Amino acid sequence: MAPSGINNGRAAPGNPPSGSIPGRLASVYSELQGSRLDVSLPLPSVLRNSIDVVDGPPSSAAGNPGEIAKLFPNLFGQPSAILVTGSEAKAALDENLRIGVVLSGGQAPGGHNVISGIFDYLKDRTKGSTLYGFKGGPAGIMNCKYVELTKDFIYPYRNQGGFDMICSGRDKIETSEQFKQAAETAVKLNLDGLVVIGGDDSNTNACLLAENFRGNNVKTRVIGCPKTIDGDLKCKEVPTSFGFDTACKIYAEMIGNVMMDARSTGKYYHFVRLMGRAASHITLECALQTHPNITIIGEEVASKKDTLKNVTDYITNIICKRAELGYNYGVILIPEGLIDFIPEVQQLIAELNEILAHDVVDEAGMWKKKLRSQSQQLFEFLPEAIQEQLLLERDPHGNVQVAKIETEKMLIQMVETELETRRKTGSYNKQFKGQSHFFGYEGRCGLPSNFDSNYCYALGYAAGALVHSGKTGLISSVGNLGAPVAEWTVGGTALTSLMDVERRHGKFKPVIKKAMVELEGAPFKTFASLRDEWAIENRYVSPGPLQFSGPTANVSNHTLMLELGAQA
Repeated sequence: MAPSGINNGRAAPGNPPSGSIPGRLASVYSELQGSRLDVSLPLPSVLRNSIDVVDGPPSSAAGNPGEIAKLFPNLFGQPSAILVTGSEAKAALDENLRIGVVLSGGQAPGGHNVISGIFDYLKDRTKGSTLYGFKGGPAGIMNCKYVELTKDFIYPYRNQGGFDMICSGRDKIETSEQFKQAAETAVKLNLDGLVVIGGDDSNTNACLLAENFRGNNVKTRVIGCPKTIDGDLKCKEVPTSFGFDTACKIYAEMIGNVMMDARSTGKYYHFVRLMGRAASHITLECALQTHPNITIIGEEVASKKDTLKNVTDYITNIICKRAELGYNYGVILIPEGLIDFIPEVQQLIAELNEILAHDVVDEAGMWKKKLRSQSQQLFEFLPEAIQEQLLLERDPHGNVQVAKIETEKMLIQMVETELETRRKTGSYNKQFKGQSHFFGYEGRCGLPSNFDSNYCYALGYAAGALVHSGKTGLISSVGNLGAPVAEWTVGGTALTSLMDVERRHGKFKPVIKKAMVELEGAPFKTFASLRDEWAIENRYVSPGPLQFSGPTANVSNHTLMLELGAQA
């Protein structure tokens, strides 16, 4: 039965609890949203019974363990944890736990279910516990801005997309004053635990917070949860980040629609740029789902040390070959961070970052003389619109804002120029029409797929168990994801074991290494074995809308299944 104020699952409660934020409380739900509210989520068997926590062997680091040990003297080397079925049934403990939760970084489908999982753990396993949601991301911790999360408050967000239950933010807790503010909040609320839901940067920050709290005798334990649609937060113990499955299915539907349009009109090449600045996982997964004519994988471009001209020629060659076969249309997928993978462009950007940190761009262009000759030639070779985008205001780290560079439009212009050259030599005599698309924010807040709904709920429930067991500095880890949910394994992985260091401003800075597309991995090898056929023959697949029931509803993404050993 829905809490009072819900009208058949269509409208959210009209009377917000005292001290709450309005959020969904004024929203009207579609039939589908309403139907998702009361879907009962399965839990791994180990989470349905009495739980014991078993420690693994001492951990190390992903790289430079000596430096990581210096940066995390209180956490380094601690074991990861495995949750196992307890030896005997135990009643819910009469323990008043106080846990905070924060959403950090960009949105990803399923975040609300992580919070629901934490809440349900407290409801099922402890009595009189309280869950606080910090509003607006890490800034909410520093400023002690929070809302108490109750059953009625959480209900309208179960199995729903978005992060609007408490909203997110990109602030970091990294200075001495900020750590002090976070500790003051933890002490004021008497927090036993804090769960940080975020990506690699956010979980690095979570580990720093856990180290700081332990070093200053603050009792609050800190647990992370792996979130990012980009799919670049994963390792053996953390097979995938939540949100990737849903986002790729949303993008794949749109790509499939574009493919049908291309085939129907027979006269457009659709250049589709997809989310993923640091890694090309989304682009690769969408290619596996839809079979486009051309897919550029940034990691392969970097490995081959391709130039921008190489990439342009590769695309142009396929367009010309298809023209010979009577196909004057196609679909091309491009990762958002493509230019960051091209060595000559990386060099140009590095030089621009250095120049613009000290000089103002003048109309006379005197600043260009500070570029190396090769970089200057490349800059002049780029379309004017891309030149302007490369000179935009830098991000807080002083770097070019790659997400604002319209790589798809740049490639359209460069392909047009190359085709015109070939037309003059008689090697191409068709009309080329390019259409540009950027599929980005559309995938970040959709209704989570069945996989993400279940995965997030298990991650949250496990995070509650880890805090309850006294663990800190771990990231909630759910494995064996190729099996039914009942057989999933659950534990916590030491965050320091995922870390390496980078030297910035003369100091070593800890970072969770981003997981890039592995060119020797099964997903890329499967794609590489098929792309030549897809380039010439139209093997388009239109997956259609994300499903919650029916034959494909419980099928997870190709990348995960191939990495787990499934056959293509």
